Amino acid sequence: MFYIYENSSTYIIGKPDRNGVARPDHSQSYKTMSSAKAGLTRIAKASGLLQTDPNYPLYRYSICEAEKFHNNIEKSVKKKNIMNGKEFMEKVNTPYYCSPSSETYWSM
Repeated sequence: MFYIYENSSTYIIGKPDRNGVARPDHSQSYKTMSSAKAGLTRIAKASGLLQTDPNYPLYRYSICEAEKFHNNIEKSVKKKNIMNGKEFMEKVNTPYYCSPSSETYWSM
């Protein structure tokens, strides 16, 4: 399984919408490296930017195997538990409803 992720924030990137904007989507994965490369090509074409632009998707995004991504690349952020106020570290791609820092997590 492979992910397309943003280099600076390490958010997993989803498919581009009809406006050509690719947004973070923690559930988007690809079975093979070639399908991930095709997805990155689709994102690049949908962006409408020139290849000389520093924000061109091939410069901003990378592809990585899932296990290596979660073990070595994915960043963590410090958040606060709303029930007891203690701070904890959490991966940036954790969905909001699965985070102890959200009210949704505690009301399920």
